[in-house]
Amino acid sequence: MNYPDATIDQIDHSLKEAQLAFLTYKNFSGKQKASFLRAIADEIEALGQELVSTVMKETNLPEARIINERGRTTGHCRMFADLVEEGSWVEARIDAAQPDRTPLPRPDLRKLSVPVGPVVVFGAANFPLAYSTAGGDTVSALAAGCPVIVKAHPAHAGTSELVAGAISKAIIKTGMPRNVFQHLHGSGFEVGKALVQHPLTKSIGFTGSLAGGKALFDLANQRPEPIPVFAEMSSINPVVLLPDTLTRDAEATAIKLAGSITLGVGQFCTNPGLIIGIENEALAKFIKTLSAEIEKIIPATMLHQGIADNYSKKLKQALEQNGVKTEGKSATQSSSAQGGSLVASVSASEFLKNPLLAEEVFGPFSLIVRCNDLDELHTVITHLHGQLTASLIGDESELMKHTNLINAIIEKSGRLIVNGVPTGVEVNASMQHGGPYPSTTDSRFTSVGTDAIKRFVRPVAFQNFPDSLLPAELKESNPLHIWRLVNSAWKK
Repeated sequence: MNYPDATIDQIDHSLKEAQLAFLTYKNFSGKQKASFLRAIADEIEALGQELVSTVMKETNLPEARIINERGRTTGHCRMFADLVEEGSWVEARIDAAQPDRTPLPRPDLRKLSVPVGPVVVFGAANFPLAYSTAGGDTVSALAAGCPVIVKAHPAHAGTSELVAGAISKAIIKTGMPRNVFQHLHGSGFEVGKALVQHPLTKSIGFTGSLAGGKALFDLANQRPEPIPVFAEMSSINPVVLLPDTLTRDAEATAIKLAGSITLGVGQFCTNPGLIIGIENEALAKFIKTLSAEIEKIIPATMLHQGIADNYSKKLKQALEQNGVKTEGKSATQSSSAQGGSLVASVSASEFLKNPLLAEEVFGPFSLIVRCNDLDELHTVITHLHGQLTASLIGDESELMKHTNLINAIIEKSGRLIVNGVPTGVEVNASMQHGGPYPSTTDSRFTSVGTDAIKRFVRPVAFQNFPDSLLPAELKESNPLHIWRLVNSAWKK
């Protein structure tokens, strides 16, 4: 089914309706918002097999993956429901007045986080449920108290329509403002541009390509009132193979990484696209085993033709670079929509001379960088751009010898993994899914876990306010969840 692009008038109407909804919704209690979020989860589950079948038809994903992603989506809803119902996420703080303090009295100051206003969320191509219509961006914004307008991804527009319908049912069942959530389509750039540039839009959530995220970021900063764009964009997630450990575990490490490289036809933002090691017999054994494992992989259909075409283009470009050698590849794919797995290698000297080799190839591909020694390996790390993740393969005793290397990797990534693979993102309060540019536009925030809510709020301080006018979390009569800085702690 074809869905027409939203017109400029429709976009303007949607933002105005979102702003009206915001004036009411921002004052809803955590309990009310929690009821809404749980209802969204219930309505998504009530779609049953119709949703699963639609996703399979639009994305080529297997049923098991879709069911798992649906569970992650509804789990996100219920996780944020628990968060806002409990309430401490607003970080309410009180510094009570000290009228007798010398040389000057201290005013009564109280602070908490408040929602920013209408948020525009762009559906992601590679996660039709968990990072799209009712995905982490949408749910965390709604939890914060912000209305959301979703621009559906054209590759799974029917799926997005079904989920949007589920959210609409949840709105009615829980008595939310009618336009606290709205759903638009747009296959071209103009719809996204209009949404970002509209003066009532206060924040953007995006998961996708570097080119797409950077374009939205630039548009947002060209506005008379710039707004934040929380974009997850590009990451090659380097894996560092420490030499002593690799000597003992070359084959097991290769098998583990082969599974991560090819998981989901490589269509994860945490795919290990770069492997860095020191050239020796252990690395040669690792490359031989990894290549053999890759050659066993049967090419599979990618999410949509656009992703497959881009993978083919970027892979061809990478393999044409000076010094790049194909080490192992899967059988030739039977159609252009399939993504064949491939690993290649290059010397560190060639890698350092060619910035293109550090660019993401989104698909089942990884480039092995062969270093002469630890110093060269360290140089490779320091020349990398920002990453969502970085992984270290090494036992504790060897890791202890390379704290400088670990510190260098910390500067480049949002999540550091020891003896594991980057694919597989746990959803909880401790997860950081965000890193230095260009992996994201703001490394201070995460798009996964409960801290994702912080993207869509801002702190406000209330000075010398009467108790009756304060937000509920700051009232003397409602001390629950308040972090009090007791006066005596500040007295000398």
